Amino acid sequence: MSLTLDQVKSKSSKRLIGLHPVVLAAATALIEHCFARGVPILITQGLRTIAEQDVLYAQGRTKPGSIVTNAKGGYSYHNFGLAVDFALLLPNGSSVSWDMNRDYNGNNIKDWIEVVEEAKKLGFEWGGDWKTFKDYPHFQMAFGLTLTQLRAGSKPTETAMAKATAIINRLKEEVKEDMSRIEELEAIVVKQDERLEAVEKRLNISGKETYASNYTEAITAAKAAGAITTSADKSKIELNIIQMFFNLGLFQEREDK
Repeated sequence: MSLTLDQVKSKSSKRLIGLHPVVLAAATALIEHCFARGVPILITQGLRTIAEQDVLYAQGRTKPGSIVTNAKGGYSYHNFGLAVDFALLLPNGSSVSWDMNRDYNGNNIKDWIEVVEEAKKLGFEWGGDWKTFKDYPHFQMAFGLTLTQLRAGSKPTETAMAKATAIINRLKEEVKEDMSRIEELEAIVVKQDERLEAVEKRLNISGKETYASNYTEAITAAKAAGAITTSADKSKIELNIIQMFFNLGLFQEREDK
């Protein structure tokens, strides 16, 4: 299954709701940039309420399961719409992978690392860089604010948001140009395929044609003379060559010898 960019983006749309506007723009750009590199991704987490964070924190502590976070409610950038988590979207369009060694696009760079590279360009911090309790699917954009400041009601400054937006917009334009080039190349490939198909159709060389009754004698003579070994399906061009040699008496000469 080949997914379009719009299809990939739509799969993350619900999880982007409630994000800070700049983080939303960055997350959207991240999806686009990764797609341009042949690495479709899914945003698996965006805004997480404090109540939802408390439930997650209880997992592996007071509730069944393994510990997945050290952050209580109010102690995660997710709680303020400043963080996202991601997974690699598999070709079937419905499954995801957290395999950090996967290289589906075959460019000898791990897909996971390609996503991290794009995220960092856009201004995200990566949880994989943390010294303790590394969170490899996690990206956040703190705008220089600590969680203590955020809990106290601080908001990103206009200056910090403007700087982040400028970076996002510049990179989006670069990717737009790259995507335009890719589309041009794809159009060229399609045209070449259409031309090749037209040539094959005109020459009737698909290899699926069976010889008509008027070729039977030539086929039999060619096989008897050792020019061919089987009477399997021949293309039109092969049949014409066999018939031409037969008409010239070449197979008969071989038989007389």
